[in-house]
Amino acid sequence: MSNSPQLVKRVNRRKRRREARRQVLQAIAAGQAVDAQDVARSRGAVMTERENSIFSEAWLPLALIFLIAGFLFNRHPALIVLGVTMLLILGVSAVWKDLSLLGVTYRRTFDHTRVFPGEPVTVTVTVHNNKLLPLTWLRFKDTLPIAPDAVGDFSRAASEINEQYTWQNTFTLSGFERVTRTAVLHFPTRGYYQLGPVTYESGDLFTLFTIEKTFRALEQIVVYPQIWPLEELGLPAKEPFGDIRVRRSLFTDPIKTRGIRDYQPQDRFRDVHWKATARRGRLQTKVYDPSTGMTMAVFLNVATLAKHWMGFVPELLERAISVSGSVANYGAQQKWAVGMYANGSVPGSDQPIRVPPSRSPEQLGHVLEALAAVTEFATGAIENLMVRESPALPWAATIVLVTAVVTDEIVITLTRLKEAGRRVALISLADEPPPQELGGILSYHIPANAPAFQAGHQSQTATEAALSQIPTPEPVGLELGQLTINN
Repeated sequence: MSNSPQLVKRVNRRKRRREARRQVLQAIAAGQAVDAQDVARSRGAVMTERENSIFSEAWLPLALIFLIAGFLFNRHPALIVLGVTMLLILGVSAVWKDLSLLGVTYRRTFDHTRVFPGEPVTVTVTVHNNKLLPLTWLRFKDTLPIAPDAVGDFSRAASEINEQYTWQNTFTLSGFERVTRTAVLHFPTRGYYQLGPVTYESGDLFTLFTIEKTFRALEQIVVYPQIWPLEELGLPAKEPFGDIRVRRSLFTDPIKTRGIRDYQPQDRFRDVHWKATARRGRLQTKVYDPSTGMTMAVFLNVATLAKHWMGFVPELLERAISVSGSVANYGAQQKWAVGMYANGSVPGSDQPIRVPPSRSPEQLGHVLEALAAVTEFATGAIENLMVRESPALPWAATIVLVTAVVTDEIVITLTRLKEAGRRVALISLADEPPPQELGGILSYHIPANAPAFQAGHQSQTATEAALSQIPTPEPVGLELGQLTINN
């Protein structure tokens, strides 16, 4: 049996979760208040829970030996005081440790949860000790995807290597005290960034016993792709996809059938409704809803090489995503129904991205969130996706393809859609302009040296316009140990 201090760790997540469920059920059956900590443990919100001690198993017997020896040696005061002191320290430390995290809440809020690259995100952390017992030390470790602005270069470099940063805060709280701290994050590139989990640790006055809990407090910051005005991309600022005024008044949408009526000589034979004709005994024709405004479907080709399985060029992919978002933003500004399709997928999925056209006020946010999550993994050829999705689009819709590579298969698909009566447009980001023999297909070429892609170039016009159209979500707050924890 060694007298040297040692670190003792006890982790039994399944046992604690089962015990927490039992305590919750007992409290409900007895009509008592349910402890929020037990609810969090029973839901699995507490990922890990550790209790650490620097005491060895010899301390308690040693304290008892000092007491017995003190009484045997004519009540030796030094031995008795030493034994009582050791027992008192052990008891107070153990109780203090058990109560240290009781009533402690950690609230993390953001001024924005949806931003564009480079925009600051202010993270506010509020810690509340909601009990009379003071805490001589309380340490929180919040896992962030990027280092806050206030840290040094060494910590920032370490966070880039590990692809995460631990934001550590240490507090000394008196009873019922509340403390707030802030940090500023800058996300340089688009994507989904996860914050959390969070670990908090405390212990007794003498730091002899400590308790540590890790909560699954996960939140996301969505960074949209960079948005540019069309003129800075080299596209016409006015009617870049042709004159649509005539199409608005003359076209009807064969997808949306309003009703039927008797056949008239000017009706097309393919619009005859044969089932209604059989029921009524005379020719009936379908009546369609007129196309009320422009509908635009943006197709993004995430492949940057001739064959999508050959790899990808990161710079080209990011430019294609940015151009797709800029085109969708232009359509939203014009009050068009905008949709987004991509042969890329979100992380953890092998399905292409589909955001059907809509004029909803939240539609631009949905489109930009899809573009923020898209990866370089191509689920298939873009021409196959266009052929598969185009029949479900309104007949008067404009199909815009954004691609960094123009293959013969893409040209053939666009030509067939054009011959079928579809309105199509091509935006190429390849090194060379698209071929001239496109059969009247509207095409644009955005080279790598376009003004928008120049290093250090900043333009907030389109970004501000996009933000003005996207409803701002409420700041995210989470209460660790409370019923509002998301599992």
